[in-house]
Amino acid sequence: MIYGAMKLSLGGSLRLAFRPWVEGLENIPAEGPAILASNHLSFSDSFFLPIMLDRKVTFIAKAEYFTTPGLKGRMTAAFFKGVGQLPVDRSGARGAGEAAVRSGVEVLERGELFGIYPEGTRSPDGRLYRGKPGGLARVALASGAPVIPVAMIDTEKIQPPGKVLPKLMRPGIRIGRPLDFGRYHGMEQDRFVLRAVTDEVMYEIMKLSGQEYVDIYATAAKRKLNEAAAAQKTGRAERQRDARGARPAVAGATSATAGGGPRSEGQDGGPAGGTNP
Repeated sequence: MIYGAMKLSLGGSLRLAFRPWVEGLENIPAEGPAILASNHLSFSDSFFLPIMLDRKVTFIAKAEYFTTPGLKGRMTAAFFKGVGQLPVDRSGARGAGEAAVRSGVEVLERGELFGIYPEGTRSPDGRLYRGKPGGLARVALASGAPVIPVAMIDTEKIQPPGKVLPKLMRPGIRIGRPLDFGRYHGMEQDRFVLRAVTDEVMYEIMKLSGQEYVDIYATAAKRKLNEAAAAQKTGRAERQRDARGARPAVAGATSATAGGGPRSEGQDGGPAGGTNP
């Protein structure tokens, strides 16, 4: 009920303001479980995809969105519950993976749609990064549900980092044909199978989105960017500190030059150590 009300109010506003386009709606089954595996460009991905579908889509979100105290925290929790997101405790990589798998399988067992971002986090630069096999592939093999690749288009351009107000433009969604991984049934503990399933899905997402593919995890790319930014900030601070330290010496030299420079011994009385004739 809450989901329907949120979708009607928020979805109607987003559709009117941004006019998102979508291709491949016929690939979403009218009923039964399915996994929507999407690239992740923006915070708004979890809003634009559900409002364009007739069926409810459940995503997972970090538990902090549901447990923050205060009025703002309660409003945030109500909002995420309203748009069909489930809280998942992401403390520790293994714990996060297990929680995501359990949540996904439970949603699919109810015959619903489960949304997941195989990259595990938003792309830091608009490129498509390596998918993490611990969530998507395990949910697919444990549930037997088909995987539908989805490509979000241009959502990162609506509100780039540092921008307060969103840019009114048309984002897009491309939905691919369902992928069946029944041939791997019972092999969800095989890491090579998990990698093969994940890579196949990521390849289909790449074809739909047209993104450049980078064969590293997005989390590693973000870490490198943060380290580079920190190093640049440190270097800038050091240069500023060196410049401040150099100013007194320059000022002193200028003062000495203005006064005729340092006086050598014997300057007024002939050569040093000598006597006037």
